[in-house]
Amino acid sequence: MNIKKPQNFNSRGLKNENLYNVIEEEKINYCNFKEEKCDKKKMYEVEFENCKFNNISMQDSTLEKIIFRDVIFDNCNFSNTEFLETTFIRCEFNNCKISGCNFAEDRLYNMKITETNANYSSFSMSSMDNILFKNTGLNNSYFQEAIIKNVYFDNAELVNAKFFKTSLKDIDLSNSNIEGIATSIEDIKGAIIDKFQALDLLYLIGVKVKE
Repeated sequence: MNIKKPQNFNSRGLKNENLYNVIEEEKINYCNFKEEKCDKKKMYEVEFENCKFNNISMQDSTLEKIIFRDVIFDNCNFSNTEFLETTFIRCEFNNCKISGCNFAEDRLYNMKITETNANYSSFSMSSMDNILFKNTGLNNSYFQEAIIKNVYFDNAELVNAKFFKTSLKDIDLSNSNIEGIATSIEDIKGAIIDKFQALDLLYLIGVKVKE
């Protein structure tokens, strides 16, 4: 696992800013956004680089064509937010809520998502490379026609998660909860699981386990 951390990041050197002041097509560097509630916000073509979001609430919002590069999100709530044509590069989500978020068709590279609620989120048709989901809830999440490479699930909750037309070859699911996972034989082929998880996948070959 070689996931790059945010680069050139010095939290002491960040200047405090307010998200309400952000305008379209703006490039924002070395800023700290904290303790702010701006739900149902619309944001278009903004680039954030070397920034930190701390205790920000941006629920039910629409963020379109946004670039987050070398950004850390701590204790933020983005529940039910649409990230449209958005790019994340070397970003971290720590103890956040991104449940119900739409990351469909987004580009995600070198990301760590830890201790985060990502239940009911969609990563369908996204491009994901070098991503770690650690101690994170992904129950009822969607990964349809996603391109995933070097994606790691470490103690993730994947109950009723859906993987369709998304290859799980070489993906290690062995210490995550995959109860009720929906996938196909073609997609799960080559995934790494433990012997107990195999029972959760027997439905794929049409057999039942007798108690």
